[in-house]
Amino acid sequence: MASKRAIILHESDTVANVVEPVEAGDMVEARIGQRIVPVRATESVPFGFKIALIDVPKGGDVLKYGEVIGRASQPISAGQLVHVHNLEGARGRGDLQAR
Repeated sequence: MASKRAIILHESDTVANVVEPVEAGDMVEARIGQRIVPVRATESVPFGFKIALIDVPKGGDVLKYGEVIGRASQPISAGQLVHVHNLEGARGRGDLQAR
C-alpha cells in the first residue's frame, strides 16, 4: 500500500496538512523540501485537515507556519487529527494573558 501524502509548511511545525483523505492505519509521509516525516494515522483525517507529527501534551503548543496556532485542549498523539475537538485558540484571549 502506498503512503498517503501531507505537507509540512515550516521546519518547526508539529502538524502537517494531508493532501488526500487518510484512513486509520494509513502511513503518511509528510514532506518539507527533501525531508520526510513518516507518521501512521491513528484515525481518519479528511483532505486538507491537520495530522499531528508528534505527541503534544494537554496545554502544549501546536505549531503551523512556524507559529503557535493554539494549544492542545487534551493530549494529542502523533497520527491524530488535529482540529477544534482537541485544539483551542490562544490568540486574542484575555483569559490566557497570565500564562
